[in-house]
Order: sequence, then C-alpha cells, then structure tokens
Amino acid sequence: MSQQYKDSDIKVLSGLEPVRKRPGMYIGSTDSYGLHHLVWEIFDNAIDEVIAGNCNLIKLTIHKDQSISVEDNGRGIPLGKNSQTGLSTIDTVFTVLHAGGKFDDSAYKTSGGLHGVGASVVNALSSWLEVSVKRDNKIFTARYENGGNIVSPAHEIGKTNRTGTYVRFLPDTSIFKTTKFNPNLIKERIRESSYLYQGLTIEFNDLNTNETQTFISQKGLIEYAEFINESRNPIFPAIGFKGKSDDIEVDIALQYTNETNEIIISFANSVKTNEGGSHETGFKTSLTEVINNYARKNNLLKDKDKNFDGDDVREGITAVVSVRVPEKIIAYEGQTKNKLFTIQANTAVKKVFADQFTYWLEEHAKDAKNIVNKALASRDARIAAKKAREDIKKLRNTNKQTTILSGKLTPAQSKNYANNELFIVEGDSAGGSAKLARDKKYQAILPLRGKVLNVEKASIRDLLKNEEICTLISCIGTGINPEFDLKSLRYGKVIIMTDADVDGAHIQILLLTFFYRFMKPLIENGHVYVALSPLYKLTDKTSKQVTYAWDNNELNIAKEKLKNYEIQRYKGLGEMNADQLWETTMNPNNRKLVKVTITDAALAEKQVATLMGDNVENRKRWISENIDFTTENL
Repeated sequence: MSQQYKDSDIKVLSGLEPVRKRPGMYIGSTDSYGLHHLVWEIFDNAIDEVIAGNCNLIKLTIHKDQSISVEDNGRGIPLGKNSQTGLSTIDTVFTVLHAGGKFDDSAYKTSGGLHGVGASVVNALSSWLEVSVKRDNKIFTARYENGGNIVSPAHEIGKTNRTGTYVRFLPDTSIFKTTKFNPNLIKERIRESSYLYQGLTIEFNDLNTNETQTFISQKGLIEYAEFINESRNPIFPAIGFKGKSDDIEVDIALQYTNETNEIIISFANSVKTNEGGSHETGFKTSLTEVINNYARKNNLLKDKDKNFDGDDVREGITAVVSVRVPEKIIAYEGQTKNKLFTIQANTAVKKVFADQFTYWLEEHAKDAKNIVNKALASRDARIAAKKAREDIKKLRNTNKQTTILSGKLTPAQSKNYANNELFIVEGDSAGGSAKLARDKKYQAILPLRGKVLNVEKASIRDLLKNEEICTLISCIGTGINPEFDLKSLRYGKVIIMTDADVDGAHIQILLLTFFYRFMKPLIENGHVYVALSPLYKLTDKTSKQVTYAWDNNELNIAKEKLKNYEIQRYKGLGEMNADQLWETTMNPNNRKLVKVTITDAALAEKQVATLMGDNVENRKRWISENIDFTTENL
C-alpha cells in the first residue's frame, strides 16, 4: 500500500528569484545540456511516481512550437493550499524554489531528484509553463509566464475519475543558447528508464516528424544488457540478480562476451552515474572476490598462481548496476550527481551480489569455467601488453622515437600545449597541402600512411606492433589505457581531417574507435574534433568571387545568390591549394569543426561494436537504416 501524499508534505526552503540570474547553478549550463536538464527534471518527477508504485504510464511529446510536455498517470499533485506559502500546493510547487515532496520520506522514500527543486526551476527558465492535475475526481489547471509569474492560478476546470499530472513548457530563448530538443537524446533517456522500471510504458511523440515510439521492457536490466550486446558476441545469456540490504534495493544484470573491453553502466535512484561511485565499486570488488574464490575452490587457479586482478575478471563483461537508496542517506560527489558517494550502497551491492553470483557459478559449471578461462587469457595478455607498453615507454626517451617522428610529424613551434592543434591527415598528398597551409606557430601535421588498424578486432599486442598507431600514441603524448595520463597531452585539439568521401569516413571511424577504446578521456574532456571540409567551390563568372558550400543545402543557397557561376566538386583535400585549405578548413575564424562527444555510453558502445565488430548482419542493418545512398545532380 502506497504512503499518503498530502498538501502538508510540500516543504518550503527559500524563494525562486536566483534561478534566472544564475541558471548554471541549478541546471549546469545554458547550452543543450542545460536545456535537456529541464526535461529530465519534469520526467524524473514522473519517475518518482513510478518508484512510489503509483504510475505505469508516461507520455513525452515534442510539440511543433518547440515546447515539450510530460504526462503521467500517477497520484497527481495535491489540490489544497500550502500552509507555509498561503498559495495552492500546485502554485507552490511551480513558483517557490525548494518546494517539493522529497525533503523527507513521507511522500517519496527514494527519488531521482536530490533536492526536489525541479518543477520551479523549469518554470523559472521557461517563457511559459502549463500544468494540469487530475486528482480527487477533479481537474485543476494553472499557467505561468516569463519565468514563473502566475498568470492563471491553479483552479478547477472539470471532473474526472482519473489521476495524473501533465506539464508542458517552452524554454526561454533569452536564456538558452538553443531551444531545439534532441529527439535521439530524449529517446535514449526514455529507453534507459524503461529498462530500469520493468513493465513501465513510456510513449514518445515528436509532432514535428510524426514519429511515435513506445518503450516497455519485460525483462528489465537483463534486456538492457542484451540490447548493448546485440553487436557483440556473448558467451552465455544475460543474467540478473536482485535483492535488498539495509533498505537499499539492488538490481544487477551482466553478460560476458568474447570482446576485450568492459562495459559497466550504473544508476542511483534512476540517475545515471557516469563516474560510478560506491555502488559500482562494490560490484567490481565483489565480482573479483567471487571469481577468485570459485577458481581456487575448483582448482582452476593453482596454489602457485596469483589471484586475478579486477581487469582480468572484467574483460569482455557488460554489466548494469542499479541501486535505489533512501533519500535520507543518498549523497553524491559534487553537484552533478555523476558519482554516488553513499557508503552503504557499496556494502549493499556486495551483500546482494556475492551470495547470488556464487550460487549461480556453482549451478552453471560450464559457463563458470568459461569465465575463469577468459580471465586466465586476459591475465596472460595483460602481462604481454605490459611488456609492450614498457618497450613503448623506453622508445619515448630514445633517439629512435625522434627519428620516427621527424619523418612523419611536422611539429608546432609553440610550447603552449593547451593552444596547440594536431591535424591528423590522410596520406602525403593532403599532408603536403596541410603543411603549407598551417599556422606553424601552433598547428602540427601528422600524415597517416597506409591503413589504420581496426582496434575493435585487434589485441593489445597487435595494437602496439602497428607503426601508425604507435606514432599517433607518441605524438599525442598521453599513453593509452590503463596508464593514460591527460596531464601529458601535447595538444589542446586533436583534429581528424580527411576527405569528404567513403574512404575518409572510414578513416574517421577507425581513428575514433581507437580514441574511444584506448584514449577515452580525450573525448570525454573535449579534445577530439573532426574537421569539415567543403564539398563545393562556386566561382562567380563576373566578379570571380569564390563561395564554398559544405553541404547540398548551402550549395542551393549559393546557387540562388550567384546565378552565373562555375562549380567544382572537391573529391579530396589534395585538390585544394594551401590557401584554400587554410581558408576553409584550418583557419579558426572560418573553419567548421565538430567536437566529438559521448552523450550516452551504452549507445556509443553499441554503435562502435556494430560498425567495427565482427557481426556483419547487424552492420548491414545499421547501414541500411542510417545511411542515405541517394545522390543529387549538380
């Protein structure tokens, strides 16, 4: 039976005024990240009703006017008056900062929101916000404008036998750098939530494209692990473990694959903890202990053998770890909720997982032996790779490395590494133009010769035998995982500059796969870019004015403006002279760079494995669904 949720459950801590003045303090930023944070705040309120056992349907809609709405069939916000503000409870929730039902456990025992300030912050940063509540056989509605001003106070407009809350808002264009929502980003968050809350139905609608998609999972986190591993090669079906310890609910799914990299994704109260924390540490520690104990007990590790370390037992694993922690003890490191600090979560995960996983290993001897054999192979490879990495370290301090780089790298003159840029280019032809085009003070050029290694299919030993990869590692200066050191980075920007064709795209993917697998902090800290070179050059026949177009849309606009022109389709960077390459692709004032980011770890892993792994059918399906092979005539 669910707990009571009453008007008196809404506690007031302070006013709303600071939000518009310092939005970054409340939502992190005013860019796309902050914009979507507004969505998560309202969506998480609906999820809180799911956690409380009162909601099984959420609808999220992107409207044509760029507003967005979230509707749930939960209990609905209480309809009475709040004793502390004198306002209705609905108006209090949406116009008073630090007003919510999450400051004690009378309304919500666990919640995704740490402070419960979401609704009022969203209102403060919106041009307008509308709310409709169904509760106690009544329908109440309210409207707020220009950052939370009450235009239409909460009032009754009808009767109903249903319950729930509907919130629709339009972000304020004077605050946000962009107010265009990213449907793919929203769908990935929705997908995660459907796995976290087994049986929950979430409907997504984009009225701009008429896209409708329904998310519901019957197997929960087990299904999430299977989704991630669709393009990997599992060695047994995904398995799950659930339990409760000291009021902390634990839900874990895992599956081993024949791959070499590990994927561990964790959540605390439905919030993804990208930096892990106590719950993830508890899982890793317990996994290592259980597998070592099993291997010893079953004589798979001899007395003379050392225990496996964590890297050995986690090679190839995909795991999802979720905990639900009572509000009174939930704690994060920093303000971003990216890392769980609650110590009790560590203990709870260990208790729940260790017993159940030990029992599973005993009952599945064949699969257990495969896990141990994989750990043995990983340990052997780790020892061999360590020796290879030590050889690379020795090479760094020898004349041999200087000789190698002197024949390939054209260095920048400046020692201000943060401002320096490394352009990775395709072959000597483009490399020659780039060397002439660059600003030699801060731009370095590294031409790649030959095919870049597909590291998704290569062992660490193969990786470190590859001359192009070793040169790249030496140039960047950070080393590779697990000894990657961001402080040793020699360039503030690492820029991939290839031809705008299929071969160039393939090289981009190969390089990005390498960075993702072995230098992921480079991407996570915003140091990796892709340079966009123009596809077309248009020359006015009369004035001889030159216009560049980076895509067909820009081409059509240029055609309309110029009328009488000559057009050239660039087939590669080598067709540009140095001045043209500088002006279009390397000059910071004119060039177009795309910063490579990781918005969703699980989706990134899945896409990398799909594009670069061994599963041909999945790759064919992805290409057919995502690549447009049509061409346009000039």
